[in-house]
Amino acid sequence: MTTHGDETSTAPAADAPAAFAGMRLGPLERACQLICGLGIVALAVIVLTEIVTRNVFNYSFQISDEVGGYIVVGLTFLALPVCQARQAYHHVMFVQLRLPPRVREWLNLGFDLLSLAFCLALIWELGWQVVQTWQSGDIAPTLLATPLWIPQAIMPIGSVMLGLVLLRGIGLRLRRLLRPAA
Repeated sequence: MTTHGDETSTAPAADAPAAFAGMRLGPLERACQLICGLGIVALAVIVLTEIVTRNVFNYSFQISDEVGGYIVVGLTFLALPVCQARQAYHHVMFVQLRLPPRVREWLNLGFDLLSLAFCLALIWELGWQVVQTWQSGDIAPTLLATPLWIPQAIMPIGSVMLGLVLLRGIGLRLRRLLRPAA
């Protein structure tokens, strides 16, 4: 029996997407979700402020595009672990639902392991990019002259968080698969 949000259930719900059926949002996912929510609010404030100042006062702060872009990158990478835990990615359900539950679970484990491998490669490459940018002292050619390693750092951070969520989900899936059949 599966209860929504119960990580100790014996099997995932038959109608749940493949990812991590039964996985609750942990502190990491909730923190990412909170940061993303604050980022959306900040982005809205920046855009609305720019609209008002341009149309009412004929003045532009000249930073809304840059800061907005940084926020969008942050939202993109920090939403990854939340989406993974909430099973928000696309799944080919018309194929998966035709498979026996145990086969489906093993295939999903394989996919999760491949996703983790890709995530580790992404962490390595993005982390290396941040280090190179930091060492070279590159800055944005804008009014703010932001050191580029600062906005770039959010990409490997979000990828690390995704990797942690994948690891937790893989552990839950393995416990379900290796549990003796009742």
